[in-house]
Amino acid sequence: MLFHARSFLCFLVFTYCASSAAAQSPQPIAPSQTADPQATTLLARSAALSGTATLFDVTLTGTARHIAGSDDESGTGILKALASGAGRTDMSLPSGTHSEVQNCLTASPTGTWSGPDGISHAMAFHNLLAAPAWFFPTFVISQKLATSGYVATYVGHETHNAQPVEHVSISQPVAGSADTAALFQHLSQIEIYLDSTTFLPAAISLNVHPDNNASLDIPSEIRYSDYRATNGSQVPFHIQKYLNNTLVLDFQAQTVALNTGLNATAFSIQ
Repeated sequence: MLFHARSFLCFLVFTYCASSAAAQSPQPIAPSQTADPQATTLLARSAALSGTATLFDVTLTGTARHIAGSDDESGTGILKALASGAGRTDMSLPSGTHSEVQNCLTASPTGTWSGPDGISHAMAFHNLLAAPAWFFPTFVISQKLATSGYVATYVGHETHNAQPVEHVSISQPVAGSADTAALFQHLSQIEIYLDSTTFLPAAISLNVHPDNNASLDIPSEIRYSDYRATNGSQVPFHIQKYLNNTLVLDFQAQTVALNTGLNATAFSIQ
């Protein structure tokens, strides 16, 4: 998620904590925690904007501006995602290639990132629970709607980034001790802001965390604009990513390809 820590310790800790709850698939912590009908209706209405055809994969190709501290460089980017739960970004910049892969196709999510030196670094387990295809909101929403155990809550009508929106919060409670369940629910929580007129996703916000401190929240937000009809689906051609309220990625798609036959091998973790 463009926040890359170096420690592998938390992956081991959270694999242990989640093993009983997520070894097969996370289970709801209590039957009383059910989806808010209004929230579900809003999300379903937004997901319907993807068109009548079922979407399985997407590839966005365009220009990418990457900002990391004093480094501010522009180049090209390719963003790929599977509806079933995987995302990959590859950017070719003056400093070299920057890549990130999140693969949540199994019960044990994995992720990796690499910079110009080509060295692969594991992403912490607790940074892989929210939105692997964060740059394509249709997949973020459809995956949550299709996965049992997620709880959606309608927060209300708001103004977000000077835009009227409908705010929906989604999280995934799991069975386990109270502390483990509360932490997992927090780590999986995302906030979705739907344009009040079009119901297209305007932004998604979530928290990322240092590898060695899952309790420390660092706000991240992805903003979507310049929606265009592509093969009957509404696709955001402009995607911006903010980390701790600072712009870290500005991507402008030039071409979008849907259902090209991407499979899990494109998101394999070495």
